[in-house]
Amino acid sequence: MTKAIKLLTALPPPQRARLTALAREVSFPEDAAIFEAEGPADRFWVIRSGAVSLTQSVPAAQRVTVASLGAGDLLGWSWLFPPYRWDFGAEAFSPVRAYEFRADQVLALCDEDPRLGLALVRSVAEILAHRLEMTRGQLMEQYALHRRGSL
Repeated sequence: MTKAIKLLTALPPPQRARLTALAREVSFPEDAAIFEAEGPADRFWVIRSGAVSLTQSVPAAQRVTVASLGAGDLLGWSWLFPPYRWDFGAEAFSPVRAYEFRADQVLALCDEDPRLGLALVRSVAEILAHRLEMTRGQLMEQYALHRRGSL
């Protein structure tokens, strides 16, 4: 399995500096809803400290945690793709400090600096590929456990 990449450290220093100039420091108390599935995706975060649970509503259960994120992790990618709606919900599992980025400002900066735009999209794509690989592994484990239990 590949190592998880961290968005800010994956960007070349000049592009990282331009992007972080747009950051705003925010915090969320434990158990705070950061965003809800289907809500407007108009920003993203890079977690500085604490833990965030990505959640999915499941009919039989209230919410299921599908991933846990921590320091350095990207929180939110739906701002990059139409229809710009969150695919999951996100809750602070513990007190969280993060850098918040407004999507409109970041997208304007990417238009201004295509090298930054390309580096950012490549980094987000690599993060998503890693998370997909992790999810696939978890599903395979669950499938194997289910198969053993039904024999």
